[in-house]
Amino acid sequence: MELAAALGALSAAMTGRGPAVELTADGTPNPVLSGGLAPGTAAVVRTSGSTGAPKATMLGADALLASARATALRLGGEGQWLLALGPNYVAGLQVLARSIHAGTRPEVMDLSGGFTPQAFTEAAEGLTGRFRITSLVPTQLHRLLESPSEGAVKALRRFDAILLGGARLPDSLSAEAARHSLKIVRTYGMSETCGGCVYDGVPLEGVRLGFDRGRILIGGDVVAAGYLDDPELTAAHFRRAEGTRWFRTSDLGSVHDGVLSVSGRADDVLITGGVKVSAAAVAAAIESVPGVRAALVAGIDNPEWGTQVGAAVVGTATEEEIRAHVRSELGVPATPRHIVSLEALPLLENGKPDRLAVAGLLRSAANVAPAGRRHTPRAGE
Repeated sequence: MELAAALGALSAAMTGRGPAVELTADGTPNPVLSGGLAPGTAAVVRTSGSTGAPKATMLGADALLASARATALRLGGEGQWLLALGPNYVAGLQVLARSIHAGTRPEVMDLSGGFTPQAFTEAAEGLTGRFRITSLVPTQLHRLLESPSEGAVKALRRFDAILLGGARLPDSLSAEAARHSLKIVRTYGMSETCGGCVYDGVPLEGVRLGFDRGRILIGGDVVAAGYLDDPELTAAHFRRAEGTRWFRTSDLGSVHDGVLSVSGRADDVLITGGVKVSAAAVAAAIESVPGVRAALVAGIDNPEWGTQVGAAVVGTATEEEIRAHVRSELGVPATPRHIVSLEALPLLENGKPDRLAVAGLLRSAANVAPAGRRHTPRAGE
């Protein structure tokens, strides 16, 4: 990875000594010279594109610095970071931005062969700082804890904080991390908020929460300036009120006793036969079935029901066990009509589940299998 070049270009952009940059997966910095660039923009980062075309988010130097300061305050100090995610995504970019703010040099994991426990362990062994931090997605943590090598777990235990975000954390994975006494910090945020800005359900210093008909609103200096060269989309999601920048997320949630609870994406509410079903709730119920390692739920268009519930499942539980458990927990309408069994969920480059790919598999299953029948895709499907 081009670490020196990436750090140099990003540092120059954050201090106003150089143009805004967009980093590639290997850290190569490309200057952003578009006339639509918002003043003060230091970096442009693409959203994951898990539910559609990626959007180019403009992150200001003030937003990156506010996020870095608030993160250090919440974690109890600055530290040395291990970069285990591509810097073209916000979580990876933030490792570099936080390192620049802290005046430390991150250790970089070799991702040329993909994410492997061996590469992570080797990178973790190179850390020299007394306070060690990394940022992972649940899929990466799962692979490390499932590794037959004890070195991966020992490497995880070396960290004073492991920021975990980007996707829902299954209860089984959370319990396994606790069993190994790992210092997990569950984060919530997105590219438009400089990554995670709510830690373990509590907003970072300077971050505000609001709600619009159940949708989560995030306000504060960590909020981006908008989307590059897309004023209409910017106007739909960003606004300024009472001196605060606000971003309207696609997630539903609520606050209880000062802790944010995210119930799922607004577009993940499925209406089947006139009944509303939360895809996130169904996935969580499936993942609580013994033998299930991961699940992703999506709707399938149906002329009779409007939408039918479909599920992609990784694990050994049978269709009957899955359906019976969901029916018991959430009722008949939430019970998956179509289930595809996968060896692993398809992933994007940043480790998030590829929702569009899963939706395609479920549509294919619905076209070739009767409702309620389990379909196992063959190679190449």
